Amino acid sequence: MTQACDPKDVSSSIDVQGHRGCRGIMPENSIPAFLKALEMGVPTLELDVVISKDLDVIVSHDPYFSHKIALDPTGKEIPESAELNHNIFEMTTAELQAYDCGSKGNEGFPFQQKMKVYKPTLEEVFEKVEAAQNAHGLKPVDYNIEIKRREAWDGVYHPPVQIFVERVIETIKAAKLEDRTIIQSFDAESLRLARKLSDKIRLAWLIENRKTFEENMLHLGIKPDIYSPHFRLVDKDLLRQVHAQGLTIIPWTVNEASDIDKMIDLGVDGIISDYPGRVLEKLK
Repeated sequence: MTQACDPKDVSSSIDVQGHRGCRGIMPENSIPAFLKALEMGVPTLELDVVISKDLDVIVSHDPYFSHKIALDPTGKEIPESAELNHNIFEMTTAELQAYDCGSKGNEGFPFQQKMKVYKPTLEEVFEKVEAAQNAHGLKPVDYNIEIKRREAWDGVYHPPVQIFVERVIETIKAAKLEDRTIIQSFDAESLRLARKLSDKIRLAWLIENRKTFEENMLHLGIKPDIYSPHFRLVDKDLLRQVHAQGLTIIPWTVNEASDIDKMIDLGVDGIISDYPGRVLEKLK
């Protein structure tokens, strides 16, 4: 790790969140991606979690190995038709970490550096990031952790929702990071359970539908800390409604320069990006 930039040097109140670390330039949800984001001065690391057979919390966007980015333990590509058979919930952590999730690269991100990486546990991410911060004397980063739960996948690609959320909260508490963690989800039940299990962890309600703000809030049934819609859903009226309820608004996933400019001009409270360096550069 080269000399890092301290997040406190960013002259803006906008929370820049590195999506899956910094997927635009490093393999997603990997230790190198998180350390690179830290080096760039990203104040919040965004990541996704699933659960292994031995109930470890695994940092991964999908509960299986995607054909788009992964090679199997023998180094072979995974056919799209077979990727669901590479089910993380049916593997121990040791077994799943034999897969290579970085050497293939990602066609959607041509600048992404290719390297051999595995899917780490959330515990390992905490350990490596905290150690790097301490080594460079940096201001502590926050973690925005997405629970990737689908009701139809309970007991198949992840445990029942109660166990899923409990394991995530237990891992955060064990690391003593409740006050620096956000849990986000598209799943209302996961967020409601998280609120019952911790009153310190902030909650973010992820939105990709075109329902009204009031309809989405009614469905959630609790008051989150953050309203997090797809950036194309954000306009002045939505900002007014969100801020009127005392919430912050952090859109996802904002990558192009013109879209970053638009979000900054609108006055959002944060930006989730695969290229967090682009956002930080805009804010200097």
